[in-house]
Amino acid sequence: MNTEYSQWLEKFKEDHFATKVVGAEILDVRIGYAKTSLKIEPKHHNAVGIVQGGVLFTLGDFSAAVASHVGQNETLVAVECNISYLKPVGSGTIYGEAQKIAESKSLAYYETNITNESNDLIAKFHCRLFRRQNK
Repeated sequence: MNTEYSQWLEKFKEDHFATKVVGAEILDVRIGYAKTSLKIEPKHHNAVGIVQGGVLFTLGDFSAAVASHVGQNETLVAVECNISYLKPVGSGTIYGEAQKIAESKSLAYYETNITNESNDLIAKFHCRLFRRQNK
């Protein structure tokens, strides 16, 4: 992992929902990019025994949040996010790989590919973020 961004890694450990409740971990970061992981546990399953969609959404959102903030001196907040669920998953480890696709003066657009251990695409998360003025 890139230790140059250790202050950001510590900051995102404070995202208690993603890291403590859901269990997401940061594997790699650089400006405009983040890779995260999540070891699937029974608590992540829905009633039919596959990972609940909200868990995948959380991993996509967390990955995009980390990627959009590393090395930045501004705060970005999501204004629109969506996810396409492509393949069910019920066990193992899943990965979120977020990268910046486009940006303007006030907006940024990030995509997160969520894959399984075989690198099969499980879900695709899209997020538009607004650059908020720090006060």
